Amino acid sequence: MVRDIAIIVFEDGFYLPGKAYGASGRALGEAVFATGMTGYQETLTDPSYYGQIVIQTAPHIGNTGVNQTDNESRQIWVAGYAVREASRISSNWRSQGNLEDELKKQSIVGICEVDTRALTRHLREKGALRAGIFSGEALPAGAENLTDAALQNLVSIVCDQPAMAGAALAGAVTTKKAYVVAPSGKFQGMKPLAKVAALDLGIKSRTPEQMAARGIEVHVLPQSASLADILEVDPDGVFFSNGPGDPSTSEHEVELLRAILDRKIPFFGICFGNQILGRALGYGTYKLVYGHRGVNQPVLDRTTGKVEITAHNHGFAVDAPVEGTSVAPYENGRYGRVEVSHVGLNDGVVEGLRALDIPAFSVQYHPEAAAGPHDAEHLFDRFLTMMKDNKESK
Repeated sequence: MVRDIAIIVFEDGFYLPGKAYGASGRALGEAVFATGMTGYQETLTDPSYYGQIVIQTAPHIGNTGVNQTDNESRQIWVAGYAVREASRISSNWRSQGNLEDELKKQSIVGICEVDTRALTRHLREKGALRAGIFSGEALPAGAENLTDAALQNLVSIVCDQPAMAGAALAGAVTTKKAYVVAPSGKFQGMKPLAKVAALDLGIKSRTPEQMAARGIEVHVLPQSASLADILEVDPDGVFFSNGPGDPSTSEHEVELLRAILDRKIPFFGICFGNQILGRALGYGTYKLVYGHRGVNQPVLDRTTGKVEITAHNHGFAVDAPVEGTSVAPYENGRYGRVEVSHVGLNDGVVEGLRALDIPAFSVQYHPEAAAGPHDAEHLFDRFLTMMKDNKESK
């Protein structure tokens, strides 16, 4: 297959040539790398990647095609896509189509036959950078021999886009209207064991499915939902999902969560939801140098003492004391004592919070992860137990 030339350019002027993949044109976003060997379809359809150009470190992408079952949301959300080798065929009994055809259908501009190892090493040295993929009419004339002037023009285009820090993006990926996921499996048709109001900040479809498989009725609400909307569900618990953007911009979500914590409604948050809990308790958040993305991140669960291999997709983290117990800073300890329940073993980053005086906990990673790993799925059981205990204590 003969492909047109494409170029990926970072804001610091680093660039590499490759070949056009997916749609042609221009893609702008924050460049990040994802280390998963499998699950590229789940990565592409994860709303947390909104506004980002994903570089796959696995060298061969597209070999199992795409299907409708593995989508984590209603569409592909990545801003652009960079792969080393694009598979020429789709070979899997579940395949319903070709990945590149799907990228073209959804106007996702990509690049292949590019040195993704070099791109990843550059990001590891410099941290997450704004980037652009250019192909087709978006390329300057003579792109095969890029002049300094032409390169600087592309760098200027990249630098003109807003940075991820300060970006409020959850409203762009949330559901347009509320919907309900009923208990499934052996609980189908039965009275729910619990009812949860889930705030969609970029929720993945497997999240309510995990709760439904445990007998929970999940009411998924838009990011703009009010406290009245949540209380109308009469929930036994509240859940805040993963999602894109900078948690420092999420004033609505933080105030909403504080109102929930004041009522002592059991709370569970993942990823963006963990950062929102951190802010609601009065801790700060900060941007990681290059973030955690992939399906092979070791995390210590201090509750069980076990090390779990977990799936991540976050560029921000909570700034809370890792050792010992601290008093939540908000309003001189309004929410009592808090401990860091999970720690990332690669770099010591806070990967989970647990409130000791109110029913609330969160993790920074994805316990619902597809295609895996599944080490942390038990956290949904922990949430169900928390809701049951709270009801029994009333």
